[in-house]
Amino acid sequence: MSASLELLDRDCILAGLTDAARALLSRLEVHAVLDSTNRYLLAGAQAGWPSGVVCLAEQQTAGRGRQGRHWLTPSGASLACSLLWRFAVHPAALSGLSLAAGIAVARALQNVGVTEVGLKWPNDVWWHQRKLGGILLESDGVFGDFYVVAGIGINVALPRQEAAVIDQPWVDLQEIRVDESISRNALAAFLISELLETFLRFEQGGFADLAMEWANFDQVKGCQVSLCLPNATVTGVARGVDATGALLLETASGEIKPYIGGEISLRIAA
Repeated sequence: MSASLELLDRDCILAGLTDAARALLSRLEVHAVLDSTNRYLLAGAQAGWPSGVVCLAEQQTAGRGRQGRHWLTPSGASLACSLLWRFAVHPAALSGLSLAAGIAVARALQNVGVTEVGLKWPNDVWWHQRKLGGILLESDGVFGDFYVVAGIGINVALPRQEAAVIDQPWVDLQEIRVDESISRNALAAFLISELLETFLRFEQGGFADLAMEWANFDQVKGCQVSLCLPNATVTGVARGVDATGALLLETASGEIKPYIGGEISLRIAA
């Protein structure tokens, strides 16, 4: 990874998009600083912005992860990207969308030569059981006018002193590809292309069409896990996901139950 900083370049990113993605993109914005790319697009969605708006930021001052966690985004050290997508389907039909977004991120990383990318249900991007990226989906609206903002954060070259506050094992692209530079603009183009095309595919066929591909990236299948639910913790062996994106958990009795929900956290047993 080159020590020189490659700033995000809107024209360069646009040139790298696939033809299919370019047709789905309604607007691309690149900002030096935002409090949060997700918060910015949520405000835009409320103001009537169309489906297919994408924004990136060199730095987020209040980047967010799931369950209110802070997401570290120092200037030029990560890729912070959000997509606004409006769905005509009922919100209940969007189960598994976070997993679909994860597949898009994993594909984009593979496209820039990152091997052994994995996904931890429901929304973490892993490399060798360390967190490389994360996904945060936020939504609002009603049936017929329902929108989702998908936020993606990927660690590119985090300053070690600032990253010391991260409370879990993590990795960045600088460490993974220590001998070879990865262009942030190329990665952004691949990521946006994969997100747009995957969201269109999801809108047309739901998660069922993507479930088999999820299995290729699944890092917890066969592992003893604990699921922390709002009012309880359940343990068992992860048995993959079903056609809705629900985690299938085999309990001590041998029964397999599906679990899905926005505030479920998963911990892999040591």
